[in-house]
Amino acid sequence: MFLQSLMHVRTDAAGRVSRRTFLHSVGAGAGVAALGWKDAVTLHAADLRQRGMACILLFMNGGPSQFETFDPKPDTKNGGPTKAIDTPVSGIRIAEHWPNVAERMKDIALIRSMTSKEGAHPRAVYQLHTGYLPSGAVNYPTFGSVAAKEIGQPDFDLPGFVSIGNRRLSAGLGAGFLGMQFAPFVVNNPNQMPSNAELPSGVNDRRFARRLDLMKDIEEDFAKAGAQRQVDGHQALYTSAAQLVLSPHLKAFDLNQEKDSVRDRYGRSSFGQGCLLARRLVETGVTFVEVESDGWDTHQNNFDRSKSLSGEVDKGFAALLADLRERGMLEKTLVIWMGEFGRTPRINGNNGRDHFPRAFTAALAGGGVKGGQVIGATSADGSDVTDRPVGVADLFCTFCHALKINPHKENIGPFDRPIKIVDGGKPVKELFA
Repeated sequence: MFLQSLMHVRTDAAGRVSRRTFLHSVGAGAGVAALGWKDAVTLHAADLRQRGMACILLFMNGGPSQFETFDPKPDTKNGGPTKAIDTPVSGIRIAEHWPNVAERMKDIALIRSMTSKEGAHPRAVYQLHTGYLPSGAVNYPTFGSVAAKEIGQPDFDLPGFVSIGNRRLSAGLGAGFLGMQFAPFVVNNPNQMPSNAELPSGVNDRRFARRLDLMKDIEEDFAKAGAQRQVDGHQALYTSAAQLVLSPHLKAFDLNQEKDSVRDRYGRSSFGQGCLLARRLVETGVTFVEVESDGWDTHQNNFDRSKSLSGEVDKGFAALLADLRERGMLEKTLVIWMGEFGRTPRINGNNGRDHFPRAFTAALAGGGVKGGQVIGATSADGSDVTDRPVGVADLFCTFCHALKINPHKENIGPFDRPIKIVDGGKPVKELFA
């Protein structure tokens, strides 16, 4: 019974495990063979970043209105009261509540011709994270997990994929068939250090190492009895936990090490501080960080709500780009701004906008993307894409192109079935210099 409890760490339907669960297990006396982790902690973060790319996804959960963000239609019936403001790039105007982002437009490329057919939140969120529609037969990995696997440093002692402020991971998003070692490490509050990321009281490094060795011996016997696959997954999980607990890089999560002026620059909202944490993490060596802004499902009171949400995101998004540029990190860090779909041109009776996947906007910066340009266009009333439609598969191929990932590479899914990272699509080559 004891062996069985060690082999079955509690996970959710998407194959994720909470920090509390696995670190509590370590603290209680469980451990794992952590071959290589003592060497891993000596790697220097600057060397890691020189050898690879990183990605920061700013996800607007709920579906942001393109009219109130980056494809405004002022002085039209569908445009509503939203005005447009100029940017330093001639001919590019964006919604009035994004003044800080407007100043960074030379770094940003807008894709105003995004289009899909999925107008339901769960399916669209899943698709815009994995590139695939939900399937009962296959639990596809989110792109953060793919990036962690393909370009992450396997011997680094922090998670390859960190998700900040993401409260809807219950939508089935996670590492999918790639396995627990590529699952997102969730940080609910960027203003607090990760909970349970320290050794239990009375347990020093030597005692902790002995527990790891003990677990290794126990699991070797269990693996020989026919449970090698379960042991491999379990060891990957506990190795990650052990590395995190003992990592000198854990201080990257401590925003108190930043000057007040820097924190103010990002904005003191959860999203703004999440963007600052994202910069600290990729600077340290983390491969993929997602920061979520929630509340964009504006069926009611769209204009006031969009104004409020835009104020938080505008400050954090702009500060992130400026900070990455100033630190020489932007060329190797792809920054993505997007939601699961857009909002209807028609304003409903509640002064809101409803779901609209037919035409919406995504924004990219860094990672070799040539800023100061617009890809595609929508009609004067915003009801249709009129130039250069970009589908979800195209968008994911574009991510892969920027990060030097082969989108057609096949990973082995359930039942030994080869599954491509992206099924179809072509990268938007115009984005790149």
